[in-house]
Amino acid sequence: MVPEDFTGYFAATATAAGALIGLLFVAASLRPETLLGRAAPPAARAILGSAFTALVNAFFVSLIALIPHTGIGYTATIMALISLWSTLRLHRDVPRHDHAVLQLTLAMVAYLGQLGVGVASIFSPETSGYVDALAYLLIASFAVALRRAWSLLQGRHLPADQDTQPDG
Repeated sequence: MVPEDFTGYFAATATAAGALIGLLFVAASLRPETLLGRAAPPAARAILGSAFTALVNAFFVSLIALIPHTGIGYTATIMALISLWSTLRLHRDVPRHDHAVLQLTLAMVAYLGQLGVGVASIFSPETSGYVDALAYLLIASFAVALRRAWSLLQGRHLPADQDTQPDG
């Protein structure tokens, strides 16, 4: 069970995740040729997809935590597994350089931690410490998403020979 003390926290994280997902869609729609589709570099799709995955993870875990008398363990576990699978699938074609490895590592640590907390919460739902840990892991998901979004703004997904500066 999620303690009532966390209602405000999960309401805020669900709202923030929803707003950031919307902003991510806007950002992607401004430069679809470099972020989406078959012609986009694999790194671009991985960065965008990973940011989306982290935000969707935080959104659904937070949203379901707001349902009264609901245990969060199953949701945290399922969303962690989906996020792990999605992250690994997205990074399969991305060249391994320091920046990509760091981002992949941060995401994997956050989702593996969430998986552990989710499973532990399933077997011991009365332990409120798991909700505390999950709350901090959602902050890690936001950090992953924001780091990815910042990478997109910096143009790290673009080939080195492509001009990333605006004309003028």
